[in-house]
Amino acid sequence: MSAQDLIFELGTEELPPVALKKLSAALESEFINGLDKAGLDHGKVISYATPRRLALLVQNLSTHQPDRKLEKRGPAVQAAFDENGNPSKAAEGFARSCGTTVDKLDRLKTDKGEWLMYQVEEKGKAAADLLPEIAGNALNRLPIPKRMRWGSSEALFVRPVHWLLFKQGSDVIPCRLLDVDAGELSYGHRFHHPDALRIDLPSGYADKLETTGKVITHFGDRRDKIRSQVEKAAEILGGRADIDEALLDEVTALNEWPVAISGSFEEKFLAVPPEALILTMKKNQKYFPLFDAEGKLMNHFITIANIDSPKPEVISEGNERVIRPRLADAMFFWEQDGKQKLEDHIESLQSVVFQKELGSMYDKSARVAELAAWIATQTGADPDLARRAGMLSRCDLMTNMVGEFADMQGIMGRYQALRDGEPDELASAMEEFYLPRYSGDRLPQTPTGIALALAEKIDTLCGIFGIGMKPTGDKDPFALRRAALGALRIIREHSLTLNLRELLDTAVAALEDRIRETQVADEVYSFLMERLKVLLSDEGISSQLFESVAAVKPQTLPDLDARIQAVKAFLELPEAESLAAANKRIRNILRKSEDDIPASVDVEQLQEPTEKTLYEMLQSKQQEITPFLNAGDYQSALRALAGLRTPVDNFFDDVMVNVEDDALRRNRLALLQQLAKLFLQVADISRLQQ
Repeated sequence: MSAQDLIFELGTEELPPVALKKLSAALESEFINGLDKAGLDHGKVISYATPRRLALLVQNLSTHQPDRKLEKRGPAVQAAFDENGNPSKAAEGFARSCGTTVDKLDRLKTDKGEWLMYQVEEKGKAAADLLPEIAGNALNRLPIPKRMRWGSSEALFVRPVHWLLFKQGSDVIPCRLLDVDAGELSYGHRFHHPDALRIDLPSGYADKLETTGKVITHFGDRRDKIRSQVEKAAEILGGRADIDEALLDEVTALNEWPVAISGSFEEKFLAVPPEALILTMKKNQKYFPLFDAEGKLMNHFITIANIDSPKPEVISEGNERVIRPRLADAMFFWEQDGKQKLEDHIESLQSVVFQKELGSMYDKSARVAELAAWIATQTGADPDLARRAGMLSRCDLMTNMVGEFADMQGIMGRYQALRDGEPDELASAMEEFYLPRYSGDRLPQTPTGIALALAEKIDTLCGIFGIGMKPTGDKDPFALRRAALGALRIIREHSLTLNLRELLDTAVAALEDRIRETQVADEVYSFLMERLKVLLSDEGISSQLFESVAAVKPQTLPDLDARIQAVKAFLELPEAESLAAANKRIRNILRKSEDDIPASVDVEQLQEPTEKTLYEMLQSKQQEITPFLNAGDYQSALRALAGLRTPVDNFFDDVMVNVEDDALRRNRLALLQQLAKLFLQVADISRLQQ
């Protein structure tokens, strides 16, 4: 079967830059799915994306579908003929629908019966007849939140559509998509080559656009060129460019013919916190900031122009004029904010609502301050410093700098605290207060920052749960899942031996006059455990293993982690499976029992040799593992308990537990209960059984 290359290009007004990569990837995926469903074989698919086009090159695309044999199944033979062998109405109707007679139908036998069947050969359609629908479906399935109309057209797309290039080999695919007729014309750069370009063959598409149209169509190639140009320009200026990958993608999506141009600003602006300058350059202007060999911000930047200008200095001067007022604003805010200390803003927090039932930002700061002081006491940090850090933690929200640059919250607090003469640790805590901001983000490192960040997250969790606004489904307006994961990471990765129950109870007590829900600490604890299960599953810990440890409710997360590692090691032992099964059996026996089980075993009631042996082993093992448990060496404890496999197996082989004699039965249940409690000092290994 013959095959030819295919080119599909949709020309538009400038597409949303942050969505360009996603749109291009989705178009490729949906188009390939359409080809595969239609049975059109093809080779490599290359996607192209620029601000004004989405395109695909499909190599070696079949020009026709293969012919297919279709089997149409009719009624069961039993229902197709009467007792005399005459065809029923069902059989005749099926034959008519196939355009034949009953005597020409085949039969299909399966293990479930026999049916009438008709085989028909379906001729494959030409690719040209199938491609318009494939392309249309792919465009309709693009992830576009809101589509628009333009002019008098009823077509809907993310941006107005101007042209459609659609060819297989040298032939145009005749169709009309989004109110535009397919043709063989593309268009070059808006300024360098605004005229039409005839694309003779699909394979020459990218080269012709680049050499004649001044458009680098491949997103990755254009991205690499920008990176190379920026690095070279930075080297000429004696610096190193901060090439943020997300910014690089966005700039790539804004340009079809990128040219790096350097600019500069007055050195006086470097007195402003560099984060504010970098934020302005990256977020507002899409510039790449430069740093010297010591990592200090330079008064230079690199921008990417979408034109190869004969006078690049004019573009440079224009960008310098644009950035200068923004930097001047940042300097003005920095100087104005310096006229007040952070603590001068504390009272103004009373006018800012955190949540109407939970009070103002001042109220929240006061709660967080006390909780941070409590955490500091437990972790060996300075409680007075943690308390002051808590009261100052939100004060930078009231500064002009954060009012203008919201992303500066925390960062501005750190700079202002240093300017106020606060201790370095407190200043660092102002920024660490917000950490971690997202999955994988860095954690607070100072003792005060750790206490403050943890207190903030725990107070938020308990407060929002306390007013009944728990996360449901994908709705989590207060980002409680993120807060929970952040709190868990802080505790685990810093090995904080905090009693989690006491921490939650302390937080809830401070909220007592504002919350209406009951059992808040229990609910938040369960929520944290569910988040921890997810976190540990990413580390290869199964849900059964986690549940076996969580069932004994370890007081601290480091203790929980130690138990998990112990059970993980226990599972490698040959005795593990048998003992886990035995513990599950014991749990079921004890749960079903209606007896009042004694707290201890009556030695005089032990009759069988195997139950006597088991009892003696339990006493011995308890003495053996007690030092291990006191030292938190759970692996050694479980390794010692693995020695119970043989006496436990022998007990169940030789001893009947549920005997008629009440006293004997209760005593044997007490023996099993003692065995279960022995393991429960580490974990509930019965939960390891599926």
